[in-house]
Amino acid sequence: MDLQLAGRRVLVTGGTRGIGRAIVEGFVAEGAAVATCARDADEIAATEEALGAQGTVRGTVVDVRDAAALRGWVEQAAGELGGVDAVVANVSGLGIGQTEEDWYTSFEVDLMHTVRLVGAAMPHLERSDAGSIVTISSVSGREVDFIAGPYGSMKAALVHYTQGLAHQLAGRGIRANSVSPGNTYFEGGVWQQIEEGDPELFRTSLALNPTGRMARPEEVARAVVFLSSPLSSFTTGTNLVVDGALTRGVQL
Repeated sequence: MDLQLAGRRVLVTGGTRGIGRAIVEGFVAEGAAVATCARDADEIAATEEALGAQGTVRGTVVDVRDAAALRGWVEQAAGELGGVDAVVANVSGLGIGQTEEDWYTSFEVDLMHTVRLVGAAMPHLERSDAGSIVTISSVSGREVDFIAGPYGSMKAALVHYTQGLAHQLAGRGIRANSVSPGNTYFEGGVWQQIEEGDPELFRTSLALNPTGRMARPEEVARAVVFLSSPLSSFTTGTNLVVDGALTRGVQL
């Protein structure tokens, strides 16, 4: 299936590892030019080296909590790519504790980086004939689980924010959707750390999924890439849950 992404210009925050890296790989495989940012210079370099032979991938070191740096990156990337057709707000602060610092980190990283990314990219998206915004939420924003608190609250806020954008921007030809992954396992990720540090919690969490496993990053990425594509032209305002039937709530 041709997703009509060849030649499209895409920005992805946090695209060097896990779900973010898989999203970048998915866009590159479809022929899109991708700019991504992350805090670790070595990871940026490794991503460019690994994917550069397959297509256009430009990485920049950015802390998304720095509003000016984030805006500057968007302008730089738009200039280098010749515009922006789609943005994916992927970065999370993973504020899974209950301290004020966890709340502040989740607010600044999960929510406000998304708001700032969208604001900075908006003039460019308005010039695209297929503008798309995808935010990465979580099943923890859909139901109460063991990390209820700042992480789940901000992920829920992202869904509300995104659906608001969908209604506000529909008349301007820009779509907005969120993707809510379930537990996703990858090397160096949170669930590998839990598997090693708290095996009982890992086994309990794994047993909750009727598939008997956790998601792979590329399974989540495929949903993001499709929603961002012109082929998904009439899908906006949706929250696509990719969780292997982990959650039990019915979306009406």
